Amino acid sequence: MTLTQDRASRQRDKLSSGAARPGRPRSVGAARRRHNAMTGLLFVLPMLTLFIVFRYVPVLGAIGMSFTDFDIAGNWEPIGAENYRRLATDPLFWQSLRATVLYSAIFVPTIIVVSLVVALLLNRLLWRPGLFRGALFIPYVTSFVMASIVWGWLFKIDGLINAFLELFGIGPLGFLQDSRLVLASLATVATWKGFAYSMLILLAGLKGISPEILEASRIDGANRWQEFWRITLPLLKPVLLFVVVIETIMAFQTFDTVYVMTGGGPVNASYVLVYMLYDQAFVFLDFGYAATIGIALFVIVLAISLIQRLVLDRSNK
Repeated sequence: MTLTQDRASRQRDKLSSGAARPGRPRSVGAARRRHNAMTGLLFVLPMLTLFIVFRYVPVLGAIGMSFTDFDIAGNWEPIGAENYRRLATDPLFWQSLRATVLYSAIFVPTIIVVSLVVALLLNRLLWRPGLFRGALFIPYVTSFVMASIVWGWLFKIDGLINAFLELFGIGPLGFLQDSRLVLASLATVATWKGFAYSMLILLAGLKGISPEILEASRIDGANRWQEFWRITLPLLKPVLLFVVVIETIMAFQTFDTVYVMTGGGPVNASYVLVYMLYDQAFVFLDFGYAATIGIALFVIVLAISLIQRLVLDRSNK
């Protein structure tokens, strides 16, 4: 009787210890995952704190400032939505918005076409493609201010570009003095400066297209143009739309070239939104109204980005 009880007791101990064992790895694994998550969060926390402090706190401050009359001495007075009513009826704001939209309409297609053409050429380049990619990135890493100064010399009435055009009996042209040419001239500088970034993204998209698909199209008799138009471009569309979104945002944020080369002229033809914001804040010291312009610009860019995102999602479907 005692032997039977001892055996039964040992069997219960084995069963109980066996039932407990599977739970231990799960509890240890969950604790380890929590520990790893907390460790990762601690590593990210300093940068996340800086990002919130220097990115989102100023945005919230600008929103609050847009409802006040804020001066350089730090004095402020709540005025409700008066700045927004002023913005809606300000002809200079609408002129500035028009200049920004026109600039974007010139700049975005230009930089997309240039970036795509260069990416297609590099994608077919067999000899030292890395060397050419590095060389094409030199303008991108050049200071915008320095590039604007050099291009300003080139665009002068007696500059190198007009000297070249005069060889063909053209000009001289007032690239920065003619209101019909100034936005195209600024877009040219920005395209030269920034096309390498878009080119690199498009080149990565081209590298992601399966060579078997292109080979199959050639076997079916497609020429180069048909291969590009019917195979490459549709497969590249998501990447292309992403680049359009990025470059549109960059176009609405343009400031450096305008500040250095034209100062918003001639006759406000290049008086873009960011330059108007700068003018109101640091020339007229009207910080409340400048914050209102900044919020309006943020809303416009956000709306454009959302619309382009919807187009991108539909194209992916």
